[in-house]
Amino acid sequence: MLLHALLVVVIPNIKFDKIKMPEILTVDLVKLPEPPPPAPAPVQAPQEVVKPKIEPKIKQEPKPKPVVKPLPTPVVEQQESVAEPPPVQTPEVIAVAPKPEAAAPVQTVPAPAPVPVKQEPPPVTNQADIENARNKYGNSLWGAISKHKKYPKIAAMRNWQGEAIVELELDGNGKLKSKKIIQSSGHDVLDRQALEMVEKALPFPAPPDVLHGTNFTITVPVPFKLE
Repeated sequence: MLLHALLVVVIPNIKFDKIKMPEILTVDLVKLPEPPPPAPAPVQAPQEVVKPKIEPKIKQEPKPKPVVKPLPTPVVEQQESVAEPPPVQTPEVIAVAPKPEAAAPVQTVPAPAPVPVKQEPPPVTNQADIENARNKYGNSLWGAISKHKKYPKIAAMRNWQGEAIVELELDGNGKLKSKKIIQSSGHDVLDRQALEMVEKALPFPAPPDVLHGTNFTITVPVPFKLE
């Protein structure tokens, strides 16, 4: 570099004159200024190194090899020749159907003749028995009717008294068919009370056997007296 610098300085000052004897040149070395130090290279940020993802390798289990079972060797049995016994002849059995036995004669027994039922004649009842049974049944009816006796207040306040006679028509079972006053007590309030007592006493008790089967009438006196 120094030589180049000298050449640059000297060459422009060279003049081609007459040839002169070469002179002794004195060369003074000039110290050139040192070039400035190079600028530091820019510091680059370290780049992240992306590591490639390593996928785990799936180990494939080796497939089991099919086991080939050896075929069994056929065993050949040697059958000994055995002499068969001669067939036994069985005697033939002939089945004979049994002869049907003679059916025994069926004896028909005649049905017994129906025994005629003797109908007993109904008991003979006279009028006295009927009247006696009617009076007894009338007393039992009065016992059932008297349980519902109630003196009207207005009759008690006015001191009304009397006896109402009620006629009852009944069937053979003692069921009431009709009722009416055949003899008044003299006061309508007492007559109505007598009929109301009859209605409250229903149903009546069963009549006696003598009165069964036919309709009949009974008169029942209903007295009203203040004590």
